[in-house]
Amino acid sequence: MTQDDVVNLATNALTVSMKIALPLLLVGLVAGLIVSIFQSVTHIQEQTLTFIPKIAATFALLMLAGPWMLDQLLGYAEDLWLSIPQLIGA
Repeated sequence: MTQDDVVNLATNALTVSMKIALPLLLVGLVAGLIVSIFQSVTHIQEQTLTFIPKIAATFALLMLAGPWMLDQLLGYAEDLWLSIPQLIGA
């Protein structure tokens, strides 16, 4: 296993992690921004108000995009599993 192999494995792992995590993070960010704007307009200063919309939006996205996320993760795991003989030099 060479340094190039390790770098490629790490790059692929980070790419898959970002592809899976980025939609969830963006939905949480947008939901928090919308609630913050609502709080600013209505002068409601309740700190715990942002949690429920963020959790609901994240859960909804997981229900919609969960199969795609799982497919991405399983594809990476399968590629990694199949590349083990090449990586160990067999």
